[in-house]
Amino acid sequence: MILLYLIFVFLVLRFTVTLFNFISNPKLTPTVRRYPDLVSVLIPVRNNGSSILRLLTSIKQQDHGNYEVLIYDYGSQDNTSDVCSKFCLENERFRMLPQKDLPVGWQRKNFASHQLAKESAGDYLMFLDARTSVTDGLVSSAIHRMKQLDLSLLSLFADQEMRSFGERLVIPLQHYLLLNLLPLRLVRLSQNASFAAASGQFMMFDAPAYRINLWHETVKGRSPEETEIVRLVKGYGERAETLLGNGFISSRPGQNFGDAVNELSSNILPGFSNSVIALLLYVFLVVIAPVAIYTYLDLELLFFAITLIVLSRIMISFSGRQNPWFNVLLHPLQMAVLALASVLAIQKYLMKQSVWRQRRKL
Repeated sequence: MILLYLIFVFLVLRFTVTLFNFISNPKLTPTVRRYPDLVSVLIPVRNNGSSILRLLTSIKQQDHGNYEVLIYDYGSQDNTSDVCSKFCLENERFRMLPQKDLPVGWQRKNFASHQLAKESAGDYLMFLDARTSVTDGLVSSAIHRMKQLDLSLLSLFADQEMRSFGERLVIPLQHYLLLNLLPLRLVRLSQNASFAAASGQFMMFDAPAYRINLWHETVKGRSPEETEIVRLVKGYGERAETLLGNGFISSRPGQNFGDAVNELSSNILPGFSNSVIALLLYVFLVVIAPVAIYTYLDLELLFFAITLIVLSRIMISFSGRQNPWFNVLLHPLQMAVLALASVLAIQKYLMKQSVWRQRRKL
């Protein structure tokens, strides 16, 4: 019985976090102001031949006229390099950087980001994931936010595009995990490193601060690099903020159910500081707990628990610009997918640890 009441406490706490995020509305807001600052748009690419053209075209349509775009291909095995090279030849503001050998101790994407930053000339460095696309006003609104709050780093979680039933079972879980566990406004308002989150879909840096600290080089051996950079920025006494994209940036992380599950399983464990125990405990409390409540408690408490879950899904859906009815109706299936992704994440983690230990012995 004590365990059941602990489950209820955890459910109420998660609802409170969701309510805080819904009321505080942590979204990038539009502005009518325009700034003359040079913005370096930096795009690491790898096997993105099917999506990169959409991003490059959307950048050209931005109302901010003073920009450069640098692209670094870090090992594509499809036509990504050809697509980007052709686009750069036709657009003088766009340029591809030559590939360099990966030094020991670096992750490939991290090294690509570091090379892009080294070659940039902008007052602001805007890193974009190759699977995103942007809408008019993003650059101006991001610069305004950076200047308004004197930020060294602004990160955005993109709106998630879903075109198939399988994607609807998986992709909403990213916003669910984020807004159900972390009071997003506290990333900026609190200097506590525990309140840290960032998305590689969009990261904008104040260039002078970046060039002094070389954030990607500093975290070259850590994962996830984005969250580690936020912790570093805050640890250095500088200001960072993480917001929702609010229609300014969108992404389709998976093209089908399998891709989406694999993407989620790769990203879920770092959100729990790579703690297998923390992830297992969370999955138990979220997925198994409602079944326990239904089995052992009366209908009134069950109805109360269901009400909190439904309200949470509605608030998170509106915050993430998703369809609330789909997420409410599909919640049981999504929780099953969450359990599956967690098992896959733990399996990947344990396999990496095993390989690492073998290398260490050698």
